[in-house]
Amino acid sequence: MTQTDKKNVIIFASGSGSNAQRLLEYFEHHPHIRVAALFSNNPNAYALKRAETFHVPALLFNREEFYKSDRVLQQLAAFKPALIVLAGFLWLVPQQLLQAYPNKIINIHPALLPKYGGKGMHGQHVHAAVLAAGEQESGITIHLIDEEYDKGEFILQERCPVLPQDTPEQLGARVLELEHRCLPLVVEQLLTRQPQA
Repeated sequence: MTQTDKKNVIIFASGSGSNAQRLLEYFEHHPHIRVAALFSNNPNAYALKRAETFHVPALLFNREEFYKSDRVLQQLAAFKPALIVLAGFLWLVPQQLLQAYPNKIINIHPALLPKYGGKGMHGQHVHAAVLAAGEQESGITIHLIDEEYDKGEFILQERCPVLPQDTPEQLGARVLELEHRCLPLVVEQLLTRQPQA
């Protein structure tokens, strides 16, 4: 199978991009799937460097281009994405992207939605809120996206314990392990699933 026959995954990331790194590693030599590009809204995102290391095109855009023009849509179309993965991407995806790629955009969230989701709920903010509420467990949710933050249909939830002495950083590290383990597998399953007859 040539590179052009492979299904293209596009990653959107705003920050460090450790989940992007996992996807880049996992699909680097995959027979059917490849990470075709990484898009970012943050010129300082370390995710851009990670993409560069794997010789994957990294594209940068600003708020104006994302919400008020079709530039990002046109750039995406050039890659013919089979799936778009939001991996630590902090902006709400505009309607035109949702319409162009229905049921093809997924997000990974570091908590058990519907709790601890919504605007501003990312990274350590989530883990601090989970600890403040005295929860016994946390975890991850991988879901399809829609017009609202963290509201789309669930694809997978995985749980991990919250330990009595946990700091947000310690809980975050445990949750991140789940993210790194589960995200590539979910992407693979979504793209290799046989269509229903």
